[in-house]
Amino acid sequence: MTVTIYDVAKTAGVSIATVSKVLNNTGRISEKTRQNVLRVTKNLNYQPNLMASALMGKKTKTIGLLIPDLANPFFSELARNIEDSAQELGYNLIICSTDYLSEKETKYISLLRQKNVDGFILASGFEDLKKVEDLIKEEIPVSIVARDFPTVPVNTVAIDDFVGGYRATSYLIGLGHENIGIIARDVWSNRERVRGYKQALEENNLKAPSYFEYAQESNIAWGKRITKKYLNNNNVPTAIFACNDLLTIGAIQAAKENGLLVPEQLSVVGFDDTAIASVIDPPLTTIAQPIQVMGREIMKLMIDMIENKKKDKIRITLMPELIERKSTAKITREVIHRGIF
Repeated sequence: MTVTIYDVAKTAGVSIATVSKVLNNTGRISEKTRQNVLRVTKNLNYQPNLMASALMGKKTKTIGLLIPDLANPFFSELARNIEDSAQELGYNLIICSTDYLSEKETKYISLLRQKNVDGFILASGFEDLKKVEDLIKEEIPVSIVARDFPTVPVNTVAIDDFVGGYRATSYLIGLGHENIGIIARDVWSNRERVRGYKQALEENNLKAPSYFEYAQESNIAWGKRITKKYLNNNNVPTAIFACNDLLTIGAIQAAKENGLLVPEQLSVVGFDDTAIASVIDPPLTTIAQPIQVMGREIMKLMIDMIENKKKDKIRITLMPELIERKSTAKITREVIHRGIF
């Protein structure tokens, strides 16, 4: 049976108005009465009706987070860090996984609005500008994490994906690799990483493989599929840059299934530096995203919008970092002369 504010008032021997004042820390209430109401509230395990509070114009202390794929360790780690920051700041988080589907984005936005969330955090993979613009027009607090909408006035926390792609590729070129493949999904963040990859190649008078294609999903299976296409081509790359750690694992598995050693015969660089990057064999050289910082900063921006009515829009761009492990190696004349490539 649900405990109501009426039950609290009756048990405590006070009016409903007094209970409301105690719970909202308003009005002049004696300390004895305050402690009595709080004790009864705890004993009855009373949970305030957030919907009713919202209808009275009060905050629900709840934020909706739309994540494209919770199966991807980057997004699960990002969601965890955002949730930790929300808890520290006295807020709850409702997490919805959209699977990169526009209809799911629409469904969850509608559902969360019915629950009167105080605002929305939208993560990388969210491609529909109109949905973001509609939330802004209705003055609903909204922030973007792990991607950017350069043409939309919205709070954003993201890394420089172009720089990440450029650094990964430049690193491989520095190891002597000239034929470098790439695995990416056709979403904004990956497109920026591909742009950085192509810029690094161009500056060194190199070209991307002509048979490059985007993966349809950001998972291990598609990492294997694209890598096998590279390996079955006449012009086999000596290195591959994969635009997330799951795609990278797929690339390593495909190499092993084709009898190639990583990194001796194929160097592989990933992106994200999730927990799995340091535990697979070999441990991944990867571009690290500062996930903890991203979670903390996006929540601070949300709180400023919700509680302080801050209207100035801030874009925080963080720099990615290359973490060198064991999945990459220099190209040597000995390897080339053995006819591996």
